[in-house]
Amino acid sequence: MNDVVLWRRLLAEFLGSAFLAAVVIGSGIAAQHLSPGDVGLELFENAAATAAGLFAIILMFGPVSGGHFNPVVSFVDAAFGGLSWRDALAYLPAQTAGCVFGAIVANLMFSRAAIELSTKHRASGAHFLSEIVATLGLILVIFALARSGRSRTAPAAVGAYIGAAYFFTSSTSFANPAITIGRMFSNTFAGIIPSAAPVFIAAEVIGGVLAFLVIKALYPGVTSGEAADIIFPHLRGATDPETERGMHRHESPNPGAVRVDGSSAPSMGSSSTPTG
Repeated sequence: MNDVVLWRRLLAEFLGSAFLAAVVIGSGIAAQHLSPGDVGLELFENAAATAAGLFAIILMFGPVSGGHFNPVVSFVDAAFGGLSWRDALAYLPAQTAGCVFGAIVANLMFSRAAIELSTKHRASGAHFLSEIVATLGLILVIFALARSGRSRTAPAAVGAYIGAAYFFTSSTSFANPAITIGRMFSNTFAGIIPSAAPVFIAAEVIGGVLAFLVIKALYPGVTSGEAADIIFPHLRGATDPETERGMHRHESPNPGAVRVDGSSAPSMGSSSTPTG
């Protein structure tokens, strides 16, 4: 893939990660304001907003980058050949910086200090196990859908899984090292104290490794093409789509020519219906 397309994908991963952190943290702050003292209702509001927001964010940015917003997803994808290791390494800082930026924006939207370190303790054995399970389940959902040709349903499935995992895990299912780092910068219901972040990240990495092994056992035929289309089938190849569109506008019709997609170009005088 050329540098222009990679640049677009990195921007999509940065913005998607920023929106994700803003949704998670912003809804957590709002829940505290709307339902003070009612932890169950606060968690429900936070989970519902996160599930719906993640669905929408994947639809927004998935067509460009695949909608990973999560280093574990990117590295497991690279292990299956769906993403180059170089690109996975490039995604990592974009996703992490995006989550930190999103946390700052969420703080500012609720008139809080732009940068504040969380004091919310979460590091326990139960939390560690919860993050392994949450991450394992997330990766299994994503790759099971890709292997069975149902990647188009992934945005809804991923949102639904994360929303459910808020309740069936004691850690409220971070399942993402980038969002774990971002949530360090919000001293709210959704935050995590910096000293607990390494524990969560280690658990998430273990969950990703276990998920890779389980997927290899359950779906030994996963191809690099299927892995490339996890979460959302997206633009890949050596041509920037904007450039390609411009080239098509300036092409002269060539009767009988074969296009890149394998179809025949319409001959002079023939009519065709635009597909949008």
